[in-house]
Parts: sequence; C-alpha cells; structure tokens
Amino acid sequence: MQEPSAEPQGRRDRSNDDPFLRYARRFDRPIGDVPDALRSSRAAPADIARTLGLPAAAVEGPATFFADFTATRGARHVRVCAAAACFAATAGTHVAEVEAALGVHAGSRSEDGSVSLQAVRCLGYCFSGPAALDGVDALAGPGLAAQLGGSAPRTSPPIPVACDTGVPVVTAGLLGGSQPWSVWPGVAASANPEDVLAEVEAAQLRGRGGAGFRAAAKWRAALEHPAPRVVVANGDEGDPGSYADRLLMEEDPHRVLEGLALACFAVGAATGIVFVRSEYPRAAARLREAVAQARTAGHLGPDAAGSGFSLGLHVVEGAGSYVSGEETALLNGLAGLRGVVRSRPPFPTGRGLHGRPTVVNNVETLSAVPWIVQHGGAAYAALGTADEAGTVLACLSERFRRPGAYEVEIGTPVRRIVDDLGGGLRDGATLRALQIGGPLGGFLGPEDLDIPLSDDALSKHGAALGHAGIVAFDDRLTGGQVLQNLWDFAAEESCGQCSPCRVGSWRGRGLAERPDGPAVSRERGEVLRTMAAGSLCAFGRRVPAAVQSLARVYGLAGWTP
Repeated sequence: MQEPSAEPQGRRDRSNDDPFLRYARRFDRPIGDVPDALRSSRAAPADIARTLGLPAAAVEGPATFFADFTATRGARHVRVCAAAACFAATAGTHVAEVEAALGVHAGSRSEDGSVSLQAVRCLGYCFSGPAALDGVDALAGPGLAAQLGGSAPRTSPPIPVACDTGVPVVTAGLLGGSQPWSVWPGVAASANPEDVLAEVEAAQLRGRGGAGFRAAAKWRAALEHPAPRVVVANGDEGDPGSYADRLLMEEDPHRVLEGLALACFAVGAATGIVFVRSEYPRAAARLREAVAQARTAGHLGPDAAGSGFSLGLHVVEGAGSYVSGEETALLNGLAGLRGVVRSRPPFPTGRGLHGRPTVVNNVETLSAVPWIVQHGGAAYAALGTADEAGTVLACLSERFRRPGAYEVEIGTPVRRIVDDLGGGLRDGATLRALQIGGPLGGFLGPEDLDIPLSDDALSKHGAALGHAGIVAFDDRLTGGQVLQNLWDFAAEESCGQCSPCRVGSWRGRGLAERPDGPAVSRERGEVLRTMAAGSLCAFGRRVPAAVQSLARVYGLAGWTP
C-alpha cells in the first residue's frame, strides 16, 4: 500500500492521533476504538485490520505479541495478579482459590464461554494484594476469590500516600501543596524554552523509570535534531511492587499533563503522548477526562495558554506487555509494531516515534517538573544526596503494617522506610527478604536495612533503585519459591527479541526446578553469564543480578555465574 499523496481535506494531522497499532501512519483510529468482541475473536487480527482499513499482515504481528490479544477470552474476562507482591500476600494460594471460585483454570475459559481467567503480572494493587481486574473493575484484598465469586463485598481500596520530606514534590497536589496548571500559564506567557530546560538541568533530575538517566541531558539530545519532535510520558509501570505512576495518573492527572506540557515546551514538541498500560483502565479514563478539561480551559490547543505555541496531548493504552515499558519497545508499540526492544543507536532522541526525535520520560519524572520550575532547580537539587538529587515515591507492599506510597528523599535509609514509615511487617511476621526496584532490581536481607535508598548504594549490594517499589517476603515462603516466581516472571515477560534472554529465561525457569548438583550449577552459571553479557536490553541483563542477589539473601547454592 502506498502512502497517500495528499491529506484529505478536513482531516486533522494524523501525527497527533492516538497512534497505537499505527502502521506507517496510515490510519486514524486508536486501538481503544476496536470493539472488545474483535479482541476475543479467533479472527481478531483480520477483523481489526478490516475495521481499521489495513492489510491483515500489518496487524497480525502486533496482535500475536501483546497479551491482551493472545489471551483466551470469555464473555466475562478476569485478570488475576500472580506477581511478586500478590504472591507474597498469600504465599501463592490465591490463584488456585480464584480458579476454584470461577470454575476455570488460568489461561482458559469455561466450556460455555461465559468466563475466562488470565494470570497477569502486576495490576498496581501491591499495597492491598491479592488483586484482580473483572473487566475494568478492580478488586483487591483478603477474600479475593469470594469477591469474584459473588459471596463477599467487592473492595477496591485507594492508595495510601504520605510525604516524609516535609517538601512534597511529586505528591504536592495529592497532599494539598499546590494546584495543577498553576505553573504552565506563566511559563507559556513569559518564559522561553531554555528557562525551563535550565531549571530541570540545575535540579539534576534523573529519570524515575529505572535507568536513572538525567532528564535535561535527554531533552538537550532531542534538541540537536530538527523538529517535529514528540514527548512521551511513560505510564507503562509494570514492576511488581510499584504503583507510583498509577497513583499519579489516577489521583493527580492534571499534574502529569502539566509536567508533560512543560517538557514539550522545553524541547519544542507540539505533540505529547501519555502511554498507559492496559492494566490501569481507571488511569486511562482519568487522563482522558483531564485532557478534555485542559483543552477546554485553554491550556492546550493551537494557542496553548495564549502563548502562540501549538500543543496537543493524547492518551494511548497498551495491550499487555511488561517490556513495552522500555522506551524503544514502547515506541515500537505506538508505531503499530511488536513491542520489542530496538538496537541502539540510533537513540529515540534522534530517531524515535515515526522517525521523529522523541523524548521518553517516566510519569513520576514529569510530575516533578512543575514543582522544579516553580521553586527552582536548586531547591530540588538540595534534596537527596550529592550524587542523586531529589525525592522518590517508595511503594510498600501489602505485607507491611502501613503499606502505601511514601515520598522520601533519595538516600533515606531503607530501615526508616521499612520500620518507621511502614511499621514493620503485619501480624508479627518475620521479615525474610525485600525485593527493591522490581524483578530487575534485587533483593536485600534483614541485615541490609541500613543501606541508603539510592542507586549507588543499592548497586553495591547487587540491587537497583528501579521504580523504588519495595516488596516484603516473610518466612511463609522459601527462597526456592521466591526464586521460581522470579523466573516465572522472566520467562513470561521476555519480549523474545534476542535469544540470550528468550532462551535463557526459559532455561533458568526449568533449572530452578531441578535439584542442585555440579552439572546443574554449571548450566545455571552458563545461563546467567549468557543473559548478562548478550541480552539486548536491561531486562535480560538484569535478571541474572536479581537472581544472584536473591540467592545471596536466601543462601541458595548453585546460582553463581
């Protein structure tokens, strides 16, 4: 199919549409417009292609990659979380209980097609697990199976949030510190893009999505390439134990959008996109409402806030993929391709979405930008440590006495977060291990709690800050069970783009089930070395480090490279 030679009259600029499952920019409709019945059909790719006016081959590849399309679906579709925090909450028993309550096994549907069950990894209810999505309705807490079976009241508790710094930054709106859209109008009226960029640079703001790259450096890299440019707010938070992005997108969506608007202004991007994981349906709905309200208020549009600057913000939902949180995989998904990682260079700041210079920043990162611009970069840089400035939302899992999202300064001792803020473990349970930063982060033992919560300090103990989610495991679970859950995650969520990770994650999963011995230990070491050295992205490279830190904490033999 050839690219149309001219844009039909009256049609808006398609580069500003919700672009998920876009193929070479040839259609206008987002994946959310595709009827759910098509998603559950065996002929879904062909039907979707027909609906969108695309060749079937353009849809077949992406549709067979994303879990939302490959999952078996009944009239009622339930997604139950099997990730680390929910696994720790019930010692892994809740999935079988849900299967019994619904009369269907995970990965299948009932004979009459009335109900189907899908095991997924993280729904953002780590503070009140176990959790499930019944359609778009979220359920969480004790008695999940009874809730789904209709014999208990349904509960969907709000995320508890608090600030330990005395200076709320990303939680300013949540805790009454400031109103959203209080910074952007003034910037749009009197500032220039370099003013915004300079404050973010002075703040030493680093990305909160896991990699920790300096935000201003990424913005400047995009400015080295000609417009049009794009900024993407990455809300594809999938690390089990982290729900900071869900909190911000659901409870303070205007601040997320304001941070995105300021980033667009700084890099001269007329288009901003918030990419939301499909496991967060309420977040997507709240953001769409906020975009419409911001447009009505004049904050967006061809003359945004009276600045003469054209700005359009859009919300796009994913379709079930952990690796799509990696920036190049995310951009592939937005462009209508399989959500796999790209080789770099070229980097997205030079050649990103549809070949345009693209900045991808995590939602929490962008939510700090309005405060930084309002109070000055120096004020933000004064928080945290000399090498890692600012604050982070540390998320505590259900096993804590006081679970929730706590904004703390980088460098706060883990013990303060676990004992003073979290109150230790509930029900007098004994702490056995902490998983910090998700499955690509690492594990700490009870003797490691005096370590500062910073990337530098954690890396010296085989862990990483990541999204700063903290999942507690008590002594109901053995090290072998926790290890198996980690390998299950790796095997299920590897995008399959490179063989070291695609094959290694499945071999690691199988080797975790085998008894220790010299031959098994050698094979395990080979798998870890190959994944660490040969994987294309941080997913495959970090899994071995996480496995080794877990083995150290639990004293598991046979897992050294």
